[in-house]
Amino acid sequence: MTGVAEPSVLASVPETGDLGTALESLSGRFHNQMSTAAAVREQHGHTTTWHKNQPPDAVVFAQSTEDVIAVVKTCAECRVPVIPFGTGTSLEGQVNAPFGGISLDVSQMNRVLEVHQEDLDCVVQPGVTRKQLNNELRATGLFFPIDPGADASIGGMVGTRASGTNAVRYGTMKDNVLSLQAVMADGSLVHTGTRARKSSAGYDLTRLLVGSEGTLGVVTEITLKLHGIPEAISGGVCPFHTLEDACNAVIATIQSGIPVARIELLDELQVRASNAYSKLTLRETPTLFLEFHGSEGGVREQSEMFGAIAEDFGGGPFEWTHDPEERNRLWQARHDAYFADMQLRPGTEGLATDVCVPISRLAECILATKADIESLGLVAPIVGHVGDGNFHVSVLVDMEDQAEVARVESFMHDLVERAIAMDGTCTGEHGVGHGKMKYLDAELGGAVDVMRSVKKALDPLNILNPGKIVRV
Repeated sequence: MTGVAEPSVLASVPETGDLGTALESLSGRFHNQMSTAAAVREQHGHTTTWHKNQPPDAVVFAQSTEDVIAVVKTCAECRVPVIPFGTGTSLEGQVNAPFGGISLDVSQMNRVLEVHQEDLDCVVQPGVTRKQLNNELRATGLFFPIDPGADASIGGMVGTRASGTNAVRYGTMKDNVLSLQAVMADGSLVHTGTRARKSSAGYDLTRLLVGSEGTLGVVTEITLKLHGIPEAISGGVCPFHTLEDACNAVIATIQSGIPVARIELLDELQVRASNAYSKLTLRETPTLFLEFHGSEGGVREQSEMFGAIAEDFGGGPFEWTHDPEERNRLWQARHDAYFADMQLRPGTEGLATDVCVPISRLAECILATKADIESLGLVAPIVGHVGDGNFHVSVLVDMEDQAEVARVESFMHDLVERAIAMDGTCTGEHGVGHGKMKYLDAELGGAVDVMRSVKKALDPLNILNPGKIVRV
């Protein structure tokens, strides 16, 4: 994690390919869509965390499915790695090119191809971003609910099986993708399903590709479920005296069956950072941000029920509103949490990581994590999609201080080990990339061998995003 390739990554190196022939062939076809400039390559080997920048040898900007097929076929013939790239907001090195190769940028494949309003679905290209999609859907009365915070591309969200603030009610990407069109490692084009809402026809290849981080195929079209924009939305903030009280209020809310749409935790340090960055005036104490969707009467009832639960745990007052401007201000502050955190300690690197545990273990896991942060003397705000048992830690690291780097690495390891010991996961939504490969064996055991077999079967030359998820 400090810039040295780990053994698990080195073990995944593909066989040496003919890069020169690949570059010559691709430059002939993609003269105006290809770049070998150092700045462009570095941008496409960049990750938004502390993993070392590992640039590709060239970047091709695909504009169609045919472009993707041509790139993959050329790279297969020359045994050169292909790394799909959307907007570059991944957090575990998913877009890095540890063995060089071609970064296949699909950001220009950004058209909403079809909207089937009566069926509540749409078909999009992978470069469409979530904000773009919802802007185009607004007039239909429909919206796409998956909201990871960053304005990520839909293709990238498929790759990492993204979720975010709305997942507690609307699920994650795996629940909202009906089917995919993808280019496989040999350049063949496959469709994984139809627009039917359910099917028992064959293996579920859609779910296999969702979360595969570009290691099994390059997605070129996505069919998504849509939802009706709620008649009414209410939201607000609720402070608590302690993290434990806030977590227990979350657990009680979920167990009570209240259909909360969003329920986010900010610890006191995150509240301080968000106050300063987003010009809020919240009490600097553990705080929940909440949102409820439904009818006017329904959201009022849900808000009042939560307020009563919060009061039982010493929280409150729960101040909520229907006003969209005020709600949007709060959620923008939540989405800007990472940038707010960076202002707490200028000049440091930000390491954003996440784990997820069964909700009954949430309070225990967060409190133990908070104790580790304090004992190690780290600056690390905590935020979380706590309705799912998922929380994030943003550690601010002085990379020049090797003793501090070592403490952070120890903290990260203990955080993941604790989550796995609680029957949780090393990552709730950031994905594996190469940053968390080493934890999969402990979490999944023999299932990793099955994954490796699938990878070898679908990508025998190991050219699709090598060095990510599993060793080959």
